[in-house]
Amino acid sequence: MDEQNVFTAKSVDEAIEEGLKTLKIARDEADIVILEEGRKKLFGGVRAKVQVKKRQSDAKRAVDFIDGLLEILKISAVSEIADDSSSIKIDIKATNSARVIGKHGDVLEAIQCLAGAVANTGRDEYKKVIVDCENYREQREETLKKLAVKIAGKAVEKGRKLNLEPMSPYERRIIHSALADNTEVKTVSEGKEPNRYIAVIPNNAKPFDKGLHYGERRGDGRRDGRGRERRGDRGDRRERRPSGGNGGGARRGKKEIYFGTFLGNSGNKGEE
Repeated sequence: MDEQNVFTAKSVDEAIEEGLKTLKIARDEADIVILEEGRKKLFGGVRAKVQVKKRQSDAKRAVDFIDGLLEILKISAVSEIADDSSSIKIDIKATNSARVIGKHGDVLEAIQCLAGAVANTGRDEYKKVIVDCENYREQREETLKKLAVKIAGKAVEKGRKLNLEPMSPYERRIIHSALADNTEVKTVSEGKEPNRYIAVIPNNAKPFDKGLHYGERRGDGRRDGRGRERRGDRGDRRERRPSGGNGGGARRGKKEIYFGTFLGNSGNKGEE
């Protein structure tokens, strides 16, 4: 047992008061653990024993958790509290920020989710926790806003619904907000987590348009909205005409369009 900040007295209340007085804190600022209830015996008695510690702030508890998590992951980094007012903002400084951020911020998002749960343990009202690394979130937000405007323009130009890659709720909100005042398109979220994505639909889209995928490009081909490889820009499927049809041979199936520009990679902050 850790004997630090352990206080004894005839009763539990007296032991607690002694601890609060020694640490110079109020009762609502303390974490109190009763180790032994005081009780009388025929000859003498057993003194009450309590442990009194100054309660960590929600932000400090989250920071300690993040530092411990980074150590387990063997990531050389340290976190610090940037703000602890209406919301908790924590900044992570790392020698290799790409490992903290992950692909499109997925690692950073997971750290933030866990830190939020730790910070709000025992709280009656939820307090928002934001975890950032090397100003990634601000850069990512600017990239997504520019992407939203670009996609809206392409959707109107082609008269087709455009489906973006799956995004986190945080990133989807940025896209929705960026196009909220656009009178030429509307945005809707489709699919199920973790593959939920945004569809940008122009006013001039045709009914029952399933949309084109604004997806990831690989070196020698493209991927569809579910990440499957397609062979070449023209696709690999062919539809054959019935024998005796005009022209004979095969005719090319309907071409699907995939756009090459992607959202970037957290390892290269310039693209984010």
